[in-house]
This record gives sequence, structure tokens and C-alpha cells, in this order.
Amino acid sequence: MNSNPILAGFNPDPSIVSTPGGYYVATSSFEYLPALPIYHSKDLESWELVGHVATREHQVQLADVPTPGGVWAPTLRFRDGVFYLIVSVFLGGRGCVLFTSADPAGPWSDGTVIEAVDGIDPDLAWDDEGVAYVTFARHPDAIQQVRVDLTTGEALESPRPLWSGSGLYSPEGPHLYRRGDWWYLIAAEGGTDRGHAVTVARSRRPYGPFQSAPHNPILTAAGTGAPVQNTGHADLFELSDGGTAMTLLGVRPLGLTQAFSPLGRETFLTTVDWVDGWPRPHMPQLAGARSELVEYDFSNGSGLEDPAWIAVRRMPSDFAAPTPEGLVIRGEGNPLGSPRPSFLAQRQRHLGVECRAVLDVGSGTGGIAVRSAEDNWFGIEAKQEGDAITVTARAVVASFERAWEAVVPRGDIELAVLTAPPSPDFSAGAVGGDRIRLLVRAAGPKDSAEGVLLTELDGRHWAFETAKAFTGRAFGVYAVEGEVLVRRLQYSGQD
Repeated sequence: MNSNPILAGFNPDPSIVSTPGGYYVATSSFEYLPALPIYHSKDLESWELVGHVATREHQVQLADVPTPGGVWAPTLRFRDGVFYLIVSVFLGGRGCVLFTSADPAGPWSDGTVIEAVDGIDPDLAWDDEGVAYVTFARHPDAIQQVRVDLTTGEALESPRPLWSGSGLYSPEGPHLYRRGDWWYLIAAEGGTDRGHAVTVARSRRPYGPFQSAPHNPILTAAGTGAPVQNTGHADLFELSDGGTAMTLLGVRPLGLTQAFSPLGRETFLTTVDWVDGWPRPHMPQLAGARSELVEYDFSNGSGLEDPAWIAVRRMPSDFAAPTPEGLVIRGEGNPLGSPRPSFLAQRQRHLGVECRAVLDVGSGTGGIAVRSAEDNWFGIEAKQEGDAITVTARAVVASFERAWEAVVPRGDIELAVLTAPPSPDFSAGAVGGDRIRLLVRAAGPKDSAEGVLLTELDGRHWAFETAKAFTGRAFGVYAVEGEVLVRRLQYSGQD
């Protein structure tokens, strides 16, 4: 297992199943659509995004969900040839919903609401008689459980307390498994920050009572200098060789103090030993150097075929469409800091990035940006005014905003966002976040001048620890007014 993180960029709360066709993982997506990405691998090394569960807005109802609400912590399961995904759409969304599909790539059902589940992080398990148990977290009552008729979504009993956790803060993220004569309940405790931990209890019955492991937590990076921090929210699964492994979330903090994580919570994989009837996972280890180059030439009429494209609280096709000249992003008067911007995005997947977009802003106002939340983003916006284009770099953090301007000649322009990890030595820059540079130039040959540096930023302000959006950075192109024509977009990443 040398590919950690197996799902780079914000992919928190992973849930995994092993099937005859390989392994599938689902992760949280919060306010973005399409929602609930599904990744596939045959070898646990190479992963492919094969689709999403929610490709229709009514499946999750995100239009009025505030950040950091939305699609939280799914559980993915496979039984008798059917894939099940249960999830909580939190803070004004659809509530607890169960989706099914014969094909994990979709399409998935419209979903069945389970009204009895008044909480987050629902899990799904079946006993030997086929009775379905939904186990979930409900603060401050810790972990609860209810038996459910999955066909109708009706509860077969009142929800009841199941386990109060091992004693750490905020028990949540439960997953229930049968192994031999025991039922094991894995949980996340300590919050999803530096105190995050994996804990476990067991019982002879799926409904308890549960006995806490004597050595809880069974995994945590708290108080260590491990390169992967915030480890938790785990899901166990069986390997083809009979062994056990788990997926879990973690962050890769930067700087001398390991304090700032620009990419948010990612998905990691590690092996699990069994000692005296209890799971003992190993700390996940980082892979070596990783790189990626993706280029989109929209001038050939291509569009949104890549399933990696996402948008905020609506589908990308609502405002983006291919034309023979390029991809048109239609602005509706909503700036990037609004709840429903015309922002076509992907997850930032590497710590060092060059993201370049060639745009025609002759008929609209827009640009390139990196977003964590409505009040946490940076980017470059361009607007044509007569024979020139006014270019404005913006940096937004909570109630603070700053802008830098430049003027370039009329015509196609290239806007660029470049990020690089901080210095690893004891220099002044070592304690900060990644270094972010925003540039503009007239579009031209690859070997033309780098362009005008609009500003350089300290990435500490756009990290998981400061944005607190539960996601991570998403990069992309956007329009505020009129129509912005995207001719090319290039993403080059390096870890």
C-alpha cells in the first residue's frame, strides 16, 4: 500500500467495500455537486473516479444548505449484488437518505428518506436474519441505533443509545461489522482536528451492549510528529488474501510546526492486525513523490466529459457549455463569494501546483480562483474595458479582503495560480503555509515571458485549519457577468 494518500485533495470520511469487481470508496462532498464521488480500484494502488451518487439536485437538496453543511460522511455497502449508500445531508438538506444501485458508477436511485435518523454519519449493517441496522451519531447522546425497513425507510423501533464512546470528545462516524462471534463497532472520537482518533468496542449482538477496547484509541496521530495528522473516521474491510485493512481520513500539514493543511482531509489506507480479538491498525505512511499533468483544450469543442468537474450547490452543466471556440461559463451576477457562483472546479490534489487558464473576457467578467468557502478564497478576475483588460487579484479571508490590479492589452489572456510548499529549513518562510503566486500575461507561445506577478500570498490563510469549511481547496474558472470563454486549462501538480 504505497500510494497514500489514495484519494488526494479533499476526500474526507471514506467508506469502502470489497466486491468481486474490485474495491469501491465513497467520500463526503458537502456543498458540491455532483455529490458523493465513487472511486474504484482493482489493486488498492490505482484509483479511478467512476461517477457520483447524486447527479440530480433533488437527490440531496443542497440549494439552501450553508457551508459547512451538505453531504456528510456516507457509508457504502454491497449486499446480494446491490450497492447501498446511506448518508446525512446536514443543515437544511434532505436529511438521512438511502440510495441504491446495481452499478456503482450510476445511475443511483432518487433515494429513500429515513426520518427516524436525527443525526449524522449513518452506518448500515445487516444481521443473520437480514434485519437492517442504522447506527449513527447524535450529539450529545453519542452513538445511537435503529432497525429500519430499507424498502420504505420506516423505523421498526425507536432509536436507542448504543455506545457513549471511549471517553474522548465527540463520538461519531460509527461503522458496525460482524467478525466471527463478535460484532465490532468502530468510531471516530476527539473531533476531526489534531485530536482525531479511531476507537473500537465489541459485543456478541449487533445491538449491544458494547465493551470498549482496553487500549483505546487504537489509532491516533495526536501528540506525534507523524506526517499524516488528524487520522480517524475509519472503515474496515477484508483483503483478498484474508487480511484486514482500513480507509481513514488524514491531513498533510506543512511548515516547521506542521500546522497548516492546504488540501484539507484526504483518504488514506493502512493495514490492520488482530491481537487478542481486537483490531490494531498501523499508522498510514506517505508515498513517495507524485506528479500529474492534466490539460483541457476546450477550443476543439470538448466540454464536461471529465467526471472530476464539480460546482457549488448546482451541477456544472447549469452554467457551463461547450462551443466550437471554447467552453462558455455563463455569469449570473453572482460573485465567487456568493452561495451559488458560476464556478467550474476540481479538487486541488497536490501541494505544489501550476494552474493556468487561457480566457477570452470580451463578453463577460470572470477568471480563475481557488475556493475553500464563500469567505475563504483567492483568485484573479478579468474585465475588458475598451482596448484594455483590467485584471484584479483578490484574497478573501473571513471579513477581510484585499485586491491588486494590473492592466494588460485586449485579447486572450492567461491567468495563473502557482503554489509551492514552504521551505523545510529554519528560515522565516518555514513556519508559514505554502507560497501562492498569482500571475497574468497575454496568451501566447509556451516560451513567452512568465507574466506580471500580481501578488504573492501566504497559504496559512487558505488551509483546512483556518478556513474550517470541512472541504479543502477547489481550483477552477468562473464568470460573474456575461459569458467568459475558456479556451484552455492546465493543471500540473507535484508532491
